[in-house]
This record gives sequence, structure tokens and C-alpha cells, in this order.
Amino acid sequence: MSPGVSPQFNERLSTFEQAARTIVGPDNVRPSGTDFRLCPRPQSTAESAQPVLIEPATEQELAKVLQLANNADLSVIPRGGGTKLAWGNPPHRADILLSTARLNAITEHAWSDLTATVEAGCTIKQLRESLSQHGQRLALDPLWPSRATVGGVLSTNDSGALRLRFGSLRDLIIGVTLALPDGTLAKSGGKVVKNVAGYDLPKLVTGALGTLGVITQATFRLHPLPKEARTISCLARNPREAQRLLLAIQSSKLAHSAAQVRFVESMQPQIDVLFEATQAGLDAQVAQLKTLLTPSAVIDPGPAVWNARQELFSAGSDDQSNSAVAKISTLPAKIADVMEALARASARQARCNAVFQATGVGTIHLVGEPMALAFVLELIRCDLEYQDDSLVVYHRPSAKTFALNSWGNPGDALPLMRALKQQFDPKSTLNPGRFVGGI
Repeated sequence: MSPGVSPQFNERLSTFEQAARTIVGPDNVRPSGTDFRLCPRPQSTAESAQPVLIEPATEQELAKVLQLANNADLSVIPRGGGTKLAWGNPPHRADILLSTARLNAITEHAWSDLTATVEAGCTIKQLRESLSQHGQRLALDPLWPSRATVGGVLSTNDSGALRLRFGSLRDLIIGVTLALPDGTLAKSGGKVVKNVAGYDLPKLVTGALGTLGVITQATFRLHPLPKEARTISCLARNPREAQRLLLAIQSSKLAHSAAQVRFVESMQPQIDVLFEATQAGLDAQVAQLKTLLTPSAVIDPGPAVWNARQELFSAGSDDQSNSAVAKISTLPAKIADVMEALARASARQARCNAVFQATGVGTIHLVGEPMALAFVLELIRCDLEYQDDSLVVYHRPSAKTFALNSWGNPGDALPLMRALKQQFDPKSTLNPGRFVGGI
């Protein structure tokens, strides 16, 4: 019996567990234990309480379990690899942790059509290794690829610097299967790249944080693996020069796959550019890049620099007592303005490191006292939102004094988002309160 809750709730939960065992097997229903890593904890969850972890083996089992939970008025937190359970606001309730770990198959790889269909629990690393055998890839560079799953990456819309050339996840996904709270398995999209008929469910659920349904499988467009790859980096004297160089690279005829600027405390900003081509193509691209930069400042650091975003997230999650990680979305031409505003806001209160992609999407890691971090982030958020930019807090101190909303101002889209939530999940079973506007 869970402490601090009503006998009626415990009875509903017990009845649900018994029914779930008949669907997924008794070994796949258990206390969540260390699999439950939400920070901060759900608002109505007792310190000693843990959700029940359910691990279905098929889409049909998952849909049945979700329907059971919905009928029993139990809240459900979908879980993939568990790498991003802390993202978003704390859910209002967390009764069931619904894992996709056993749904991990690559169901179809149509290599001649450059498409692949994969179950939600498949890790990005597993998918990469399978596709590489045919010289292909999903052109995506999310955080923690060895643990992050396809469903989790889609739900959080997590993409890195490759987005510059290949687009976001909404550009790469062409089909999806979704388990809805009423037990329906809804399918949308197709297995061919040009399929555009019907309701665009794949794009809708990408980035919805699992609040509309649980993704069970997805179909992606693929790209060929590059023949060769090379990263070129150069130092800039200050943020203004870094921005100027980045814009010059973007305005050139260079065919680069990714570009970013790293801002490390007490160091000069560094611009990184990734080229993917044949060896002859790489030589030509690098030669052209050097005409835009000071030759003596150009170095070849290798591919490790593209882990900079992940290092900021890892630093934030490793030390939750006095650090925060946030994403900033702005225009590439305003990166220097944002960094200067961050320096002013965090002066004597917090230390700040950042990585900005050429698209204007940046990751910042702040270290300081929780109250000071909340003040700095709120100050920057107000400034950004005034200019139609945004700041989303992903990792925050575990201290209860840090009460900053993850999402900020939802804008005019909130009524439409709430209407969609009502249509897909009228009882607010999935991730209640975790998404924008308390959805």
C-alpha cells in the first residue's frame, strides 16, 4: 500500500497491477526503483512512493496497459532510455512508468527507398549500427545516443548540430504509430518520403513530450553515410567576432553539414565547422574556409568537439544542487547579444558556459546558488521573450527554492494546444502538467 494516499487509490492501483500482469507477464510489473528519475518529484508524490514500472513486449500490450491505466484514472509517464525524464515541469502525478525498453526492434529497412521503420525502444546507437551496414544513417545527433531511444528522442524533439543541413526531426520522420489513452493504436504517414496524405500526426507528436500518446514505432527518411568527415575550428577574440565569422561561413558557398560556436568561461570563443564529402571535396572545402578565417587560427580538433552540447547537459545533471541547463532559441545574428546579456545577468552570481548552433539554438550551463540561477534565468527569459525568442529550462537545482517554470510564456498557441490535449487525452492520463501551460 502506498503511504499518504487514499485506500480507494490503493485499491485501484492494486486492481490495475493484477490486470497488467495478465497482459505483460508478472516479471514485467514491478516497483520502478532507480528507473524513476524525475527531478523535481511530482507535486503529489510522497517521498517514499514510487510509480509501478510496466514493460510491455508489443504495441498491443502497451495499448492495453495504457487503456487500463486510463480507465482506472491512473497517471502514466512514458519512459524510453530515461535520459530526459527530468525535462519539463514536474508532473502533477506519477502512478505508472510505462517503459518501451522491450519494443526495440528495427522492423523494416527499405534501403533502396532510404527509409527505415523502428520500434520506440530501439536506441539511437543500435539504429546507427544497423543502418551503417548498408552505408546509410539517420542524420541525427541527439544527446546520449547509446541510451536514448527513438521514442524518447522524438517526444523531446532532441536534435543537434546536424540539423543545419538535414533538418529537424519533423523533417526526418515520415510515419508514426501512437498508442492513445483509450487503447487505440493510431497510425499516420507512410513508408515513402513523398507521402503527405492525411493528418500529420508524426510532426504533431514530435516534441509533445508524450502528452498526446505513447509512440510505439516510427518511420524515418535516411541519408547515405559520408565518405569522409573533417572538423575545422578557429578561435575568435570575442562573441562579436565569433558571430561575424559564423555568419560569414553561413553566407558563403561552403557545403558544411554543421557549425557551432562554443563559449567557455575565461577562454576565447571557438567556431567549429563540419564537412562531409570525398577526400577531394574536403580539401576544396577546407581551402575555401581558410580564405574566410585567419590561417594561423585554424586547427583540426577532431570529432570530439561535437560532444560539447552533451557535456553541458551531463555537467548539469551530474550536479543538480547548484547548476541549471537551458535551451535558448534566437536568431543567428543575435547570438552575441544573448551572450553579452548572459554575461551581464550572471556577473558575480553564476558561471556560464554555452554552445550555440548555427541555427541560433543554444545550450547554456549555469553554476551558482539556486536562487541566483532562478534570477538569472528569469531575467534572460524576459529579455528573450520581449524579442520573440525563448528560453526552456531542462535541468534545474533539486532545491525546492527553484520554482522557475520550464517553458516560459506559451504565447497564442496555448488554446490550440489545450484543445489537442483534450482531443487525444481528455482525462489527462499522460504526463499531466509536465508540458507547456500545465498540459
